[in-house]
Amino acid sequence: MARPLAVTTAVAVTSTALLVVAVGQGWLGPDVGRGAQFCEAPHPGWVRQPANTLSNAGFVVAGLLVAARARRLPPHSVMSMTVATWFACVVVLLGPGSAAMHATQSELGGHLDMLSMYLVAGFAAAWAWVRWTRRGTAAFAWAYVTCVLLCELAGLWPDPVPVVHYSGNLAFGLLLVAAVVLETLVWRRGETDTVFRNGAVALVAMLVAFAIWLLSNAGWCDPDSLLQGHAAWHLLCAVAAYWLFRLYASERSVNTAEGRLTEAEVV
Repeated sequence: MARPLAVTTAVAVTSTALLVVAVGQGWLGPDVGRGAQFCEAPHPGWVRQPANTLSNAGFVVAGLLVAARARRLPPHSVMSMTVATWFACVVVLLGPGSAAMHATQSELGGHLDMLSMYLVAGFAAAWAWVRWTRRGTAAFAWAYVTCVLLCELAGLWPDPVPVVHYSGNLAFGLLLVAAVVLETLVWRRGETDTVFRNGAVALVAMLVAFAIWLLSNAGWCDPDSLLQGHAAWHLLCAVAAYWLFRLYASERSVNTAEGRLTEAEVV
């Protein structure tokens, strides 16, 4: 296959260019206040929330770093280069997806933001589940699609939910919790050799990001400042995504003859 960094760079350049054109041409629709709850006051011009928009560059950088490491997976790695490249592209897409909402505060931009979140959380949950159940390619694909579709359906719930406010946010969070539980079970089973501290770094970054997200939404912020809590949430989530891949990349089969998901089984 093509080199992971080349594929991921192409996705990054194309998606970012499409976002710039879409924002400039108004393709994403009018400002309806989508994302206005994330503190930063709207600015005149193309980019409504500069800090919350530009901080999404962290996801693009994280995805490119993932791709750069994907070429150097260790021998007998559980994750194939193909899956690693897909994860790198999904992380990259978080950047333009989230920026679409914060730059325009449009309804379509909000949908792209949530979809990009579902793609990452769905990957984490599906990848953990397929290893825990010792399934192969088809099961991973179906689990991934199912996770994303369930999130989309959950997002149709019209009423607010406690703490995270939006049902789509709740679905996103539940998938991440499921991924953490399953990753722990896979690690404790002992069939693979994993540098679990990488997962701990990812989890700590995510928990700190969530705490900042809650405080920012509770009003601990200055709407006119470029130092935004939600921007910090973006950057810390990018850190979490990178270290999550470090966890994936460290996983090697203890017994290379059996009990391993090979590249033929998980594409």
